[in-house]
Amino acid sequence: MESNSTLLSIQNLSVNFGGLKALSHVSLDLHPGEVVGLIGPNGAGKTTLFNAVSGLVDVESGSLRVHDQDRPWPKPHDLVDLGISRTLQGVGLFPDLTVLENVMLGATKFVESGFIRASLGFDARDEARLRTRAMNALERVYAAGIAHRPVESLPYPTTKRVAIARALVSEPKILLLDEPAGGLGAQDIDWMNGLIRNLSENCAILLVEHHMDVVMSVCHRLYVLNFGEVIAHGSVHEVRQNPAVIAAYLGSGAVSA
Repeated sequence: MESNSTLLSIQNLSVNFGGLKALSHVSLDLHPGEVVGLIGPNGAGKTTLFNAVSGLVDVESGSLRVHDQDRPWPKPHDLVDLGISRTLQGVGLFPDLTVLENVMLGATKFVESGFIRASLGFDARDEARLRTRAMNALERVYAAGIAHRPVESLPYPTTKRVAIARALVSEPKILLLDEPAGGLGAQDIDWMNGLIRNLSENCAILLVEHHMDVVMSVCHRLYVLNFGEVIAHGSVHEVRQNPAVIAAYLGSGAVSA
């Protein structure tokens, strides 16, 4: 639900890869309590936008506001201080570590300042603090009971939850979810829908997703990218009726679905 405050505002973002324009003058806003969907065909620029916000690609032009303040485009180590966290396509976990250890590694700022030293036996207080934060994050995704299992022993849908917990351990106000339902079956997708709604009570969510039942179920507003440009934005109802979106992405069946 939209408020007057803006947690994240991107204006006229452009990203080039050599001669290829991956994003062209893309603008997007995210408000507290919202789940905003970013949809479009493969190669439309959705993950590139996430990577720009995460400091993983160079930005050619555009402005960024975070928590209603102008900010330079961040580097990855800036994200914790900005209250931003993200998941990756797939899960990106370390299979030989436990669930708890993987989630602890999500607190980048704290990893740099304390966790590595703690793991070597230097700072038990930092380690205990991180373990508490990690367990809290696991509880939010209903996975605290598997904290000490190795990730390699888990079924794929469960690793999705662990990956989200790793993004939550830094207690972000802005959560970027990159295809959280990818690779899940119908029952697990229904469960993921409920989880996303619950998480949005504490942080605003920008969601990249190809499963349209997820998008239509959890999103308050949508932005549609095609060839690096925003071709439509608005409510779910408005976007699914938009002729340009139907032609480029949804198909005519989405209107009556």
